[in-house]
Amino acid sequence: MPNTTETRRQQHIDRATRKEGMTLIEIMIVITIFAMIAGGVAVALLPQLDKARIKSTKTDAQALRSAVMLYVSENPRECPTVDDLVAGRFLDGSRRTSDAWDTDFQISCEDGEVAVISAGPDLEFNTEDDI
Repeated sequence: MPNTTETRRQQHIDRATRKEGMTLIEIMIVITIFAMIAGGVAVALLPQLDKARIKSTKTDAQALRSAVMLYVSENPRECPTVDDLVAGRFLDGSRRTSDAWDTDFQISCEDGEVAVISAGPDLEFNTEDDI
């Protein structure tokens, strides 16, 4: 019959020498799972970011168009630049004067029609994605 004191002492030594924690494989599995979750979130959010940029650009272009129309009503023979609008106080200087991709808007005043155009996501004018 084994000595119970000796068995208890051996169990205490075994617990003391056993290290608690995670192995490298377990850590790598957790990191992989986090990376997969982050990738899924990024894939889901990127289209929403583009939609938000387009909506913001449309709103900014409409505000800029309103300022151009006010300018043209007072100066019928001129088509203003953004600087003209800010200098004439038709447009607040703190207002955004470029699109969501930091490209300046194009302003055209032809045949009594005012148009404010953004190059859109591809940053080139006269393409399908112009706003």
